Amino acid sequence: MMQQRMPRREVVRGLTLFLLAAFLLAGCQSAPDQTKSSAGKTFRVMTYNIHHGEGLDGKVDLLRIAELIKREGADIVALQEVDKGVERTQRRDLPEELAALTGMTCIFSNNYHYQGGEYGNAVLTKFPVVRWTNRHYKMLRSGEQRGVLQLVLNVHGREVVFMNTHIDYRPDDSERWLNVPEIEELAKQYASRPMIVCGDFNDTPESRVCRRLNEAFADTWALIGQGDGFTIPPANPHKRIDYIWISKDKSLVPLKAWVPQSDASDHLPLVGEFDLR
Repeated sequence: MMQQRMPRREVVRGLTLFLLAAFLLAGCQSAPDQTKSSAGKTFRVMTYNIHHGEGLDGKVDLLRIAELIKREGADIVALQEVDKGVERTQRRDLPEELAALTGMTCIFSNNYHYQGGEYGNAVLTKFPVVRWTNRHYKMLRSGEQRGVLQLVLNVHGREVVFMNTHIDYRPDDSERWLNVPEIEELAKQYASRPMIVCGDFNDTPESRVCRRLNEAFADTWALIGQGDGFTIPPANPHKRIDYIWISKDKSLVPLKAWVPQSDASDHLPLVGEFDLR
């Protein structure tokens, strides 16, 4: 059978269209990479006193805590009052369970041996952990040992210092006041990096403890939060005692802050979104 040949001009036209399509396709494929490399380096931070997973209904339910973390899109989460192997929570490893439920890396630090287990602070993170350490505060009185968990994280290719703490709750603020210089001392050791200090400070913004912290750091809620920012729900005395402090060098720019409503703990979480400059 004789094969029909395509006219020369049709061959040239087809080749031209093919090369044009290939060029456009290559351009389309390169666009996402360029967008990713030039995109803003934003991320979200949450601080949350989880009350060993026990909600206002008296039930220990880590699933609702994990769902809240995921729903709010948190990339780094500072958790306080975390049990590991403690009798009241059936010897469960809460840090490991929360890591599995959220798909995040969890770093836990024991501050206090309690009911046969460990009790302290933890950090969940989507970012690589460069290194971490924990420091126990000086104590004026016997009782629960407090500490500050410190992580250096690789956030969008840059090292960011993240601290998580939970300081004394008693009306007499002498121990909280003693802890502030220790936080300031740690901050000086990391002074060349962007810094975030989160946690339950058991004091209100007008207290001398928070006023002094505000000299070293910037209070995210005071910068951009709207409303009262109370993190103790209405069932308890309504007040703001949970904070996300950031370094004042403008390397971290707060974009928004909010307090999600939940009954998963006797505290409410505080969330902030930041741009890393």
